[in-house]
Amino acid sequence: MTPSPSSSTPPAEKDIKFREFVLLCACLMAMNALSIDPMLPALPDIGRDLNIPHPNDRQLIISMYFLGLGIGSLLFGILSDRFGRKRVLGSAMALFILATVACAGAHSFAMMLIGRMCAGFFAGASRVITVGIIRDRFRGDAMAQVMSLIFAVFILIPVMAPSMGQAILWIAPWRWIFWALALLAAMILPWMMLRLPETLKPENRIAISARTVLRGVGGVITHRSSIGYMLASGVAMGGLLSFILSVQQILFDTFDARAIFPLAFAVIAGSMGVGSLINSRLVSRFGARRLSQGALIASILVCTVHVGFIEAGWESLAAFMVLQSLAMLAIAFTASNFSAISMEPFSKGAGIASSFQAFLTTAVSATLGSLVGRAFDGTVLPLALGMVCFGCVALAIIAWAERGRLFTRPGHDALRDVEF
Repeated sequence: MTPSPSSSTPPAEKDIKFREFVLLCACLMAMNALSIDPMLPALPDIGRDLNIPHPNDRQLIISMYFLGLGIGSLLFGILSDRFGRKRVLGSAMALFILATVACAGAHSFAMMLIGRMCAGFFAGASRVITVGIIRDRFRGDAMAQVMSLIFAVFILIPVMAPSMGQAILWIAPWRWIFWALALLAAMILPWMMLRLPETLKPENRIAISARTVLRGVGGVITHRSSIGYMLASGVAMGGLLSFILSVQQILFDTFDARAIFPLAFAVIAGSMGVGSLINSRLVSRFGARRLSQGALIASILVCTVHVGFIEAGWESLAAFMVLQSLAMLAIAFTASNFSAISMEPFSKGAGIASSFQAFLTTAVSATLGSLVGRAFDGTVLPLALGMVCFGCVALAIIAWAERGRLFTRPGHDALRDVEF
């Protein structure tokens, strides 16, 4: 069933059909996955050509992207609340393409890291503004359903991305991965500019000032449900980022499975797509809170079993793929639902709220994920143990946000709109 939009599109522009809207939003949000996952099989080659001394230092190519993403996320949603979604998103995507081209031409590790940070900075627009666009049209469980559908489509791209990167490496140097990314972004940009209507209604535009921004951020921070779910999302996503940073070394070094890396990654990442599809079917019936809280507990249990397997000496490639796939499936329920719940109160100022959400979740997940990634010791234990810890902390934050009342529908306070 197609969710009903909470706001109408301005009559000056023809509305986009729901299926195309979902596909376009998925492609916009997938720009971040395309900026990360195809690089994973190429990290050893990039490290060799750019003289990166320590294998764990190669992770900085990913980590610096996330650093730029967090900083950019804090800015572009605010700009989109003032100047509109399309104009800001289109400008940022054009600059993202230029930064990606700079990465393709990088001839030193320092140049690569600067280029990656800039690319992440401008890619922050595609993340936060897309969420703002979705919130302009939907809210509550309907938004969670749409986010799940978008995530289910979006996840197909990172599933295929390492295979794309590996295929490019078979016929061309690693630099062509960046050229391919720039080309894909150059194809999505005119599609967005031509087909997506401006979703921000004139009455919801907000003048940019320090007072407005501080009031908007203050509205987020003081809204218990929103800030709680944002923090919990960042902690829970720390497990996902830990996986992304560690998976290349785990499959290449721990299991000597370089040849099947794209397939193994596709299987594990594909479980998130399955989880998102299931969530999109169930969320309107059971509610975003019940599904996401249950999935978070399930992920803790799965990762605890994984730690037990490792400690008992039973770890194998098959066990890793099965248990990690189950953990990723559970994370898929938390990702879209936590985001939708935290954005519920923001009809006006959705850009500011989305910016702060993206900044906070990226900063928290990047910090935690980097700690686990840097702790890689040739085994899967740092990843599995980190995911257990992150899940427990996220659950404690959710319990605080819900005042101890888990598995319930939202109350009046959780749904009240924040005034700007």
